[in-house]
Amino acid sequence: MIALFRLIVLVLLLEAMFYLLLRIYIRSLRRETLEEKWDERHPDMAGDNALRDEFVRKSMVGFDRTLKSRLLWLVFIIPTLAIMAIVYWVNWQ
Repeated sequence: MIALFRLIVLVLLLEAMFYLLLRIYIRSLRRETLEEKWDERHPDMAGDNALRDEFVRKSMVGFDRTLKSRLLWLVFIIPTLAIMAIVYWVNWQ
């Protein structure tokens, strides 16, 4: 029984780590896209400035409600379901 609890804790820690890393990566990709979009629309104000930072910040506000951001939760769901299925299948035999 202790081994099962160790497995659960280890899997949750690994899933949380991958979730955070993927979240940082996806948000950085979106941020980079927005910065490039600003530079294309305003070639005279390209580079770091307060207006571009404000544009990126306002555009990132709704990012957590997008499909791409919500699909990140599958990092927790799919491995957990797979482990549960394997444990069930092994014990059912």
